[in-house]
Amino acid sequence: MDSETMNIKNKENYRTRNLWSGILFGLGLVAFIDETVFHQLLRWHHFYDKSTTDIGLISDGLFHAFSWFATIGGLFMLADLRRRNALWLNRWWGGVLLGAGVFQLYDGIVQHKLMRLHQIRYVENVIIYDIVWNIIAIAMVVTGVILLYQTRPHQQTGGIVSHDQ
Repeated sequence: MDSETMNIKNKENYRTRNLWSGILFGLGLVAFIDETVFHQLLRWHHFYDKSTTDIGLISDGLFHAFSWFATIGGLFMLADLRRRNALWLNRWWGGVLLGAGVFQLYDGIVQHKLMRLHQIRYVENVIIYDIVWNIIAIAMVVTGVILLYQTRPHQQTGGIVSHDQ
């Protein structure tokens, strides 16, 4: 394989790695915020509310561990991209918003409504909370997709840019 082909292959690998680093970080970050704010501080619900409080707390602990693994994994990938001077910041932020929004939309539609694992908050008029939750998720997904669209390879002059941009 000649050097030109290797450079193209490396750029493609870094483009994908920027995306997945952002997705993992965004997914983990929004899960961490959900767990910390809504589960622990406000105590509106647990990850699994169909059993005892003890089971709810255990499910929260597992959810919290998952969010940390995703966040830390994304940050390790980010550090590697910076070390290689291959961080494509706009693409990474697109991945962050996409990962965060998809997770929140999944949580709001699948876990809250289809599986009924928990609700955002147990109040009489929960639909307001559901609408706000899902609109924020959709806004994050749309913004992330726009950033990713803008960072398609043929849109960039050099493919991969430094972490300064």
